[in-house]
Amino acid sequence: MTDKMNVNTFKAEDPNLKPHVESEPLYDPLRPVEELLLPAHFAWGTVTTAYQIDGAASQDGKGRSIWDTFSHLAPSRTNGESGDVACDHYNRVIEDVDLMASYGVEGIAFYGKLVDELLARNIEPVVTLYHWDVPQRIYDRYGAFLNTSEFIADFEHFISVCFMRFGDDVKKWVTFNEPYIISVFGYHSGILAPGRTTSTGGDSRTEPWRVGHTIILAHAVAVRAYARDYQDRQKGIISIVLSGHFYEPWDASSVIDLAAAQRRLEFYIAWFGDPIFLGRDYPSAMRARLGERLPAFTPEQLDMLRDQVPKNAFYGMNHYSTKNARALPNSPAEDDCAGNVEELDTNSEGKAVGPVSGMSWLRVAPGGFRKLLNWVWNRHHLPIIITENGCPCPGESQLPVEKAVDDRFRITYFGLYLDAISRALYEDGVKVDGYYVWSLMDNFEWSAGFGPRYGIAHTDYKTLVRTPKRSAWYLKDTFREHRKK
Repeated sequence: MTDKMNVNTFKAEDPNLKPHVESEPLYDPLRPVEELLLPAHFAWGTVTTAYQIDGAASQDGKGRSIWDTFSHLAPSRTNGESGDVACDHYNRVIEDVDLMASYGVEGIAFYGKLVDELLARNIEPVVTLYHWDVPQRIYDRYGAFLNTSEFIADFEHFISVCFMRFGDDVKKWVTFNEPYIISVFGYHSGILAPGRTTSTGGDSRTEPWRVGHTIILAHAVAVRAYARDYQDRQKGIISIVLSGHFYEPWDASSVIDLAAAQRRLEFYIAWFGDPIFLGRDYPSAMRARLGERLPAFTPEQLDMLRDQVPKNAFYGMNHYSTKNARALPNSPAEDDCAGNVEELDTNSEGKAVGPVSGMSWLRVAPGGFRKLLNWVWNRHHLPIIITENGCPCPGESQLPVEKAVDDRFRITYFGLYLDAISRALYEDGVKVDGYYVWSLMDNFEWSAGFGPRYGIAHTDYKTLVRTPKRSAWYLKDTFREHRKK
């Protein structure tokens, strides 16, 4: 364990550089969970994604996606493992939906074929239309996101089929999950599918921004199509899920690092949030630093973005941890995508953001979570649903099942982050409507393979037996008590 999170008390003249939560101190990550109050209507759920759990890679005529290809590259980019079988969810749908129902969940981001089974057990489906798995044929034919007009045409056809088939039952839609990760990890660092970098035939200087531009416009087209053709009859809502750390200044007394923390938030979150939720151009800091690398919206596209600014939607937030942001002293690299900002786990005094989990980048920092809730609320003023949050316990992947299910570290993490939501709700006035944990079960964690375990159910990858962990019952009891209150 480690020291308490650094709390920024520096006051800058620029209001954009001031801390967004003024009460100090916020949290000691080692303090006991307080079990603070949450609203009785507050929804909770679990999250999964198709490639990470489904398996059945060649069953029933399934086509290949970019992840089917990426996970079989040599040398391996995914720890020598793939999602060919994963958790075999495709053949265990009933078992897994029964598992969800046993937890008493109220919502879940799932794909369309589960809708009937979920509704039959009084579980609300929240459906993500795209979670990183573009069909390989589309990628081969025209580069998917790299061809804006072709991708938008195909995406509009796809989402219309989904709305027609499932829209009478699905009332919450998500267009894209984590566009930042799609753009930067897929087309800059290349550590996720399709693995494009300058060294593999791509262009890390420009392609992430082209991909992000396509995603923003495809989202707006999807929102327009839903509003025009389906919303009045189906009575649903549609939004997008944005990921993001919170960023503290590495040196709390430095105006330069305060600006770096703000800039990193804009490069990570406002990159997509400003056009989608505010109907305006990219943040000025991005325009100033990226120049011609950043695509321009046409007047017609800006009109469409303004017309599709959500009036009754939600802000989907995936969040796990907090980082310290330090302004780099030299000129940015030619392919810089972070605003010339370095991310660190410790501050200028050597204090860590918080205790480390089973992943070195993921530290327990509920105070940063509360600040991010405030930052997003103050900028976009939309009800927030936490669409992913969770952690692997330290050493969990090496434990036998009987020890792995006693996941007290994860329980503490959940409790502290739920307390942060309660404080944001009742002390700061932030509107938060739900909390979905990552993940329903241990699964294929992309480039990390089957190493880290985030699930509230243990998966034996040899027998595929699912065993609920203590955290599942903790969450069930927690939200049952809140509904009583």
